[in-house]
Amino acid sequence: MLQHSIQHGQEAPSLWVQQYAHLIPPGSDVLDLACGYGRHTKWLSSQGFKLTAVDKDANALKELTTYCQTLCHDLENNVWPFSNQSFDAIVVTHYLWRPLWPHILSSLKMGSVLIYETFSAGNETFGKPSRPDFLLQDGELLSVCKDLHVVAYQNGFLDHPKRMIQRIVAITPTPHQTIQSFSLSR
Repeated sequence: MLQHSIQHGQEAPSLWVQQYAHLIPPGSDVLDLACGYGRHTKWLSSQGFKLTAVDKDANALKELTTYCQTLCHDLENNVWPFSNQSFDAIVVTHYLWRPLWPHILSSLKMGSVLIYETFSAGNETFGKPSRPDFLLQDGELLSVCKDLHVVAYQNGFLDHPKRMIQRIVAITPTPHQTIQSFSLSR
């Protein structure tokens, strides 16, 4: 039996990212965080977005320079490189480093979209990642995004390949939404 194996970094873009990319306004500045070989960078670029792709692997970034601005940076051992920048959207898949949460959230403009998808507790049953440091706990994304408007959220088992996943799409409130929410709570 002939088996076709897809090389790491050559996978199709996440269906979650594809399903919710329409929420990002056309021509927006998008950050692909821990982008790897850029499966989302390439796809989002083909949709007309302006991308910034960051990863610690310089080799992975080499082929992305024709698609976007790239930054080779170790997010876990260096300062946040975007402290003076903000984005219309941030996309993160298969990556979790909890100390970055405040930086990610503060780098979103008002009305920006966060699309996040990574492994969750229980994934150790199926393989890697298996360390709790790299697995979201139940409801963790909802907790992190508690001040954002959650458009979609999933937490559970996915097949092909078998894995436990948690994912969210959330939008930062605009001043109008904040005022409206405040006046409704009176």
